[in-house]
Amino acid sequence: MGAEQGRRFGGRSGTAGRATGGLISRWLRAGRGPKDTAAADAAREDLLFAAAAAGLPLAPAAYPSDYRCSCNRVGCPTPGRHPVSFAWQTQSTTDRAQIERWARHQPLANFITATGMVHDVLDVPLEAGHEALERLLAAGIEVGPVAESGGDRMLFFTATRGTPDEEDEWWPCELDCHPETMDEHPGLRWHCRGSYVLVPPARLPGEREVFWVRGPEYPLPDPLTMLESLTDACARYAGAEPEPDFTPAWP
Repeated sequence: MGAEQGRRFGGRSGTAGRATGGLISRWLRAGRGPKDTAAADAAREDLLFAAAAAGLPLAPAAYPSDYRCSCNRVGCPTPGRHPVSFAWQTQSTTDRAQIERWARHQPLANFITATGMVHDVLDVPLEAGHEALERLLAAGIEVGPVAESGGDRMLFFTATRGTPDEEDEWWPCELDCHPETMDEHPGLRWHCRGSYVLVPPARLPGEREVFWVRGPEYPLPDPLTMLESLTDACARYAGAEPEPDFTPAWP
């Protein structure tokens, strides 16, 4: 699924594109035999290294354990989606050796990338994201890495704009809310300082996954170049269907 989406939206045939094929599918299923293990783990590491090489700081995250979360917290509100350490912001790194140690010590772990340092993420409902991505590419607007997350959200990776003091468009999305002035942009979350998203490849309960539609080899664009298309698509999506209930993003 990830490779087909990548071809549709201009995905390249680099490391990230190759790794989202059969080997990563085996890792995502986590039902591998001994012969598959080494190759699937290497493909997973290649994707993580590609994200780090693009400047995305990474840290280990929880993963699905049966239908629960590996954190073993009863009623975990975000199973498989949260960091394993409360120090994830300072822990996040692009250091290849450290990421390799984490990946090999925790072969089932998902990884998050901390936003607001090098990059932000514009997080929209999946249908709105597909519509906006098609329009952006057709208009020749620069689009960076894009991922599908959990079968219901699309993540647009952009350069960071930090948290300007005098602008109310930026808010920490882990609060799962937005200012009253953002009511005209239903369904959009702007992950910036103090937030995070899962980075592909990642597994979620119910055999859902997080995968690249456009890999991390694409340069990070200014988010403002895409904001109008994304918010317009979100408004149309919200007008067609009820806005879904979102779970908080905090662990």
